Amino acid sequence: MPQTDPFVVEGTLRNVGIQVPEAIEQCSGISLYGHCVKSLIFSTDIAIIRNSNAGAVLAVYPFTCQPAITQALLSAAEMPVLTGVGGAVTTGQRAIDLAVHSDMQGVAGVVVNASTDPNTIARMAERVDVPIVVTVTKLDAMAFDQIAAGARIVNVAAAKETPRVVADIRRAFPAMPIMASGGSTDESILSTIDAGANAISWTPPTLQELERRIMDRHRQKNDLTFVAA
Repeated sequence: MPQTDPFVVEGTLRNVGIQVPEAIEQCSGISLYGHCVKSLIFSTDIAIIRNSNAGAVLAVYPFTCQPAITQALLSAAEMPVLTGVGGAVTTGQRAIDLAVHSDMQGVAGVVVNASTDPNTIARMAERVDVPIVVTVTKLDAMAFDQIAAGARIVNVAAAKETPRVVADIRRAFPAMPIMASGGSTDESILSTIDAGANAISWTPPTLQELERRIMDRHRQKNDLTFVAA
């Protein structure tokens, strides 16, 4: 019988310490410049990103986009990076300029949020070659206008309503690539995929949470060693 699963090759010290949920593999994926992306890790923590097996990075943060941060992420990540360039804080020409700069730096996509004016998206689409990803919370007139203006991927972030919104978008735009937040359980991830999502964004544990888990394991190991002695 031929080998069907990939062979695993890792280092003694360096290995993939943060695994995205296996349920995400059920989605079809979105092809970004030859990379089939099924999972996106929602993080700007380089240590987290560097030790994850996610297919791409979703680098959206609650401050204006800073090229220095984008460059650091691109230097550290071993997968495509999509970075936020516009929303409630950064608007208009500033968002367009940041999108152009991010494109030149080498990102795989630029992300704008639900409040971004469709006119800004249209002007941005004239300047950048990478896809514009619009984040939506519902399929309303604004979302229709943003898609018509040039958004090429929809990112659904609607909390528990995400599967319903994904289904609405899939019905309205059968050929539109959709990425969406999948929640924290296999059930919610699969529900989002069944609704029509092609890729899932996943929020990893924080570095502090991971450090605490490791320390807890070490303490338990030391306790058991002491008792056994």
